[in-house]
Amino acid sequence: MIRDAKGGLFSRVIDWYIGRKVRSAFRGVWVRGQLPSSRDGLVAYLNHSSFWDGFIAHQLGLAAGWDAYAVMEEQNLAKYPFHTRIGAFSIRRGDPRSAVETLKYAKTVLARPNACVIIFPEGQIHAGQGPLGELSRGVEVLARSARKQAVPIAIRYAFLEHEHPDVLVEVGAPHAPGDLATYESSLGEVYARVMSARSTEGFTAVVRGRRGVQERWDAVRRLPAPRVSTEEGPRQQHAAQS
Repeated sequence: MIRDAKGGLFSRVIDWYIGRKVRSAFRGVWVRGQLPSSRDGLVAYLNHSSFWDGFIAHQLGLAAGWDAYAVMEEQNLAKYPFHTRIGAFSIRRGDPRSAVETLKYAKTVLARPNACVIIFPEGQIHAGQGPLGELSRGVEVLARSARKQAVPIAIRYAFLEHEHPDVLVEVGAPHAPGDLATYESSLGEVYARVMSARSTEGFTAVVRGRRGVQERWDAVRRLPAPRVSTEEGPRQQHAAQS
């Protein structure tokens, strides 16, 4: 198992780098609903539709004030070990021993102050506008065994009325541990809501990114017109006197 290595200067550099990447790629990250406190420990479970999901989850953790960690497939984490610096730890899919080891470690992480463990229970990317993939039981087992509340969060990448894409995030109500059907239903509800959004109305920007040409031009048009002085200058006054 690969454990997280969060903390220190390098982690802060990675935090900055990820924020810069997100701001340069998107117009903004917009949240509808309340990101809950992780004061007593929290499990956040999200749909998985893009390479960007981990970076967006990282930005949500910063916006919410979580001490955020994430479960990541071990093969991918071994390729990109810098993710350990922002709280990633590993699991080997299809390996029961690894699942038990990861579960035990996740419980110790959730015992830390203000900790939130982020899980993508679909297990692999399901791109596009289609339905959610089948959820694994890992989120159910972790929340039950750690006795922590869980919060469903849905992410959507959308071109709306602007030049650059927006990231829309729908946050559901936190709930007590339940059976797998509880997680499927709760994530399905927030996923359906975010997929039906037609604009950023009702959402709050937690990250501001790139402005398009239209927005920059609109900003210029709103600038006040240059002030034209009606007073005579010194030369005009002198000429009048002469």
